[in-house]
Amino acid sequence: MLGDSAIKAINLTKRYGPILAVDHINFEVKYGEVFGFLGPNGAGKTTTIKMLTTVTRPTEGTALVGGYDIVKQPAKVRESIGVVPQDFTSDEDLTGWENLMMIAGLYGIPKREAKERATELLDLVELSHAADRKVETYSGGMRRRLEIAMGLINRPRILFLDEPTLGLDAQTRAAIWSYVFRLKEQLGTTIFVTTHYLEEADQYCDRIAIIDHGKILAIGTPRDLKKVVGGDVVILQVAGNPETAVKVLQNIDGLSDVRIVEGFIRFKVSDGSRAAPLIFDVLSKAGVRVTSIAIKEPSMDEVFMEYTGHSLRDEWGSREEAMAMRRIVRTARR
Repeated sequence: MLGDSAIKAINLTKRYGPILAVDHINFEVKYGEVFGFLGPNGAGKTTTIKMLTTVTRPTEGTALVGGYDIVKQPAKVRESIGVVPQDFTSDEDLTGWENLMMIAGLYGIPKREAKERATELLDLVELSHAADRKVETYSGGMRRRLEIAMGLINRPRILFLDEPTLGLDAQTRAAIWSYVFRLKEQLGTTIFVTTHYLEEADQYCDRIAIIDHGKILAIGTPRDLKKVVGGDVVILQVAGNPETAVKVLQNIDGLSDVRIVEGFIRFKVSDGSRAAPLIFDVLSKAGVRVTSIAIKEPSMDEVFMEYTGHSLRDEWGSREEAMAMRRIVRTARR
């Protein structure tokens, strides 16, 4: 094992002209963990993966991947990693078996060994029955599973998954994650995964880094990140101007971080159920009518909002990303 960490980013930075896509980020990923990179589209997730996998050279800083420097030893980095990009990359005119053998050939794996690995991997992702079918006949979930197998053909210590469940239905997304955990348990693979699905990051990642506008805002386990929010989160909608309600709520003892988020009033309180009657009473006396109220324990959405001041954006960060999304969804729904 080279180095103490599977991945170590050191002031990693990427500029595209005047745009600072990734802004001097620092983090470490432990061997054997599932590390989630959580953020909205356009936050810098894919750009970070491109630098870590040597596809794009950083403007400043560097990173160690598998103990190798991405700037000084890119070939060594590529030998030690597997990558499943956002876009589908398998050849539709080839069978699943032929795709795996083609990738094995690019890595220079001897044919006999490549056949053994391909057989094992097709079994791992439950595609042995479809090995001799052309990829054009695969569903989106089958194709994603094949591409995970393709990313593992060189037996990498570290696997990069860029939005692996994008465009897939909920059942298929859960199935993909079951294969990811099988990699971790059976092969000891370190998984670096980008996502903007909050529930996936919460449920499946050992640790999470929250990134927004190219900066890492927090790193920790889902549980530790939620502790920062604390208590319950209350979300109110009122008739009329919410600013009036905010001024009233800010004077109630026990309420904190009262703010307006996307037209709703959000604040924290130690016990939302107990505080609700008082809140209704005080607002009513001030002439404010509550039209809806939601009380919930902290979720990753609240965590993200705590660090960024807004909920996780669903819009794409660029026209190119939007086009990529449409390509993925079209293929996944065949």
